[in-house]
Amino acid sequence: MTRDTAPFLSRRTLLCGLAGAAAGGLAAPSVLSGPAFAQAKYPVRPIKVVVPFGPGGVADITVRIVTERLGDKLGQRFVIENAPGAGGSLAASRVASAAPDGYTLALFSNGTAVSVGLFKQLPFDPINEFVPISTLGLFDFILATNKQTGYTKLADLLADAKARPGALNIATITAGSTQHLSAVLFKAESGIDAQIVTYRTTPDAMVSMLRNDAQLIVDSYASLKGSVEDKSLVALATSGAKQSVVLPDVPPAASTVPGFDATSWNALFARKGTPEEALRALNAGLQEVLVEPEVKAKLLELGIVATPSTPADLGERLAVDIRRWSAVIDKAGIPKQ
Repeated sequence: MTRDTAPFLSRRTLLCGLAGAAAGGLAAPSVLSGPAFAQAKYPVRPIKVVVPFGPGGVADITVRIVTERLGDKLGQRFVIENAPGAGGSLAASRVASAAPDGYTLALFSNGTAVSVGLFKQLPFDPINEFVPISTLGLFDFILATNKQTGYTKLADLLADAKARPGALNIATITAGSTQHLSAVLFKAESGIDAQIVTYRTTPDAMVSMLRNDAQLIVDSYASLKGSVEDKSLVALATSGAKQSVVLPDVPPAASTVPGFDATSWNALFARKGTPEEALRALNAGLQEVLVEPEVKAKLLELGIVATPSTPADLGERLAVDIRRWSAVIDKAGIPKQ
């Protein structure tokens, strides 16, 4: 080998060595490293959703239906973790203490907004510690009566209640629940003198209806569906401001009590500081999933109308509901817990 050919051979040997290293998976020099190669596209592992309700409930089933398809879209599965109790504080605290990386999400509902007004101090701040992703669905409550009362219209029940102050009993579940506060709002907006009686569970409330201890019940479609279908209960109205897609033959209470609106919702939120890439991917996936006919049909069976949203719209919905339900709680004189 001559002195003149040595540099050429050294360079060729170096290039061949680099090619072999790349093919063999060895670490390459800095030209193959850096941000463009270090960051993988979100998501790269399973995503957890912490739900503030027990398994088998409407919110739990809703998020499972939606995230099953969302997982197909994003290429990663979703894991549902149920953490009921304490006004949603336990579930929210778990998300708030997790890394803000988009792999631990929170299910919030209008019950989250209720909790802000109902508790003296929550261990989390839904406005400032979390960021909205998208609404999953909207749903109304049903205002129903025992068929033995003979009422077929909400206006007739209200006329009777005004003619006999204090005679009407309204059954709901759990003081401070959205169902209970919807009944409180209905009583205030309709101007009737009625007693609101809270029960531990829907079956307990149903027993009181069958005994005619209560003449009106306010609860979810999923809870009352069987009784409405077998005609033991008569649905007089729905709680939303507009005609219900789920019960198109039942008028909204607002048609009899102008201004009444108790629309409920559930949605996904993430911890503040979550990368924009993750938030965009989740929102884009939900925009696609929630318009799929199969997903919409499954949710409609639960009384849920699939409703994707922008993060901004969801953030505004939460803020408005916090103000609204806090006012209802204060006006009703419900003690803070």
